[in-house]
Amino acid sequence: MPDLIAQVRSMLASTPDRWAALGRVDDSVLARQPKPGEWSALQALQHVVDTEAGVFRARVLAIRDGAESFPGFDPDAEGHVDHPEGSVADLAARLAPMRAESLALLDTVTEADLARSSRHAELGVVTMAELLNEWAAHDTNHLVQAERATMQAFIPHAGPWRHYFVDHDVEAPAGTH
Repeated sequence: MPDLIAQVRSMLASTPDRWAALGRVDDSVLARQPKPGEWSALQALQHVVDTEAGVFRARVLAIRDGAESFPGFDPDAEGHVDHPEGSVADLAARLAPMRAESLALLDTVTEADLARSSRHAELGVVTMAELLNEWAAHDTNHLVQAERATMQAFIPHAGPWRHYFVDHDVEAPAGTH
């Protein structure tokens, strides 16, 4: 991927604004779980905020600074997750300065650092390039997850248009996706 660092940076820089825009949606829609066991938009953002400093920045530093290994992260583990409080708008505002710090750290990563590696506790050896790709994909995944979760308040009531949303409808009969 040409200029991976710049591409990842551009994606990560967009995230706080995208969450801030989503924060203008009614809080009840943002807190609604698509179905039991799936995260609401609010829960997805809580996770993003929770992982910003303690996971991604820590991993970039570990690989950049030559650490032999770094721990895994289980978002469902008791005591492993902060679950920061607040609305999506509040959490998006909290994410913005945290992300600015992450972007400043990313600005210290060089092309030569992309080949550096460290051992992830569960995944084995990973490179900086793989971590940066994962970070950008992780951010985007949770934005997509949040958007999908918010759709669920409206899809069941779309009448004859509902079939247009079959790929996102958590209540659609099995086999229709």
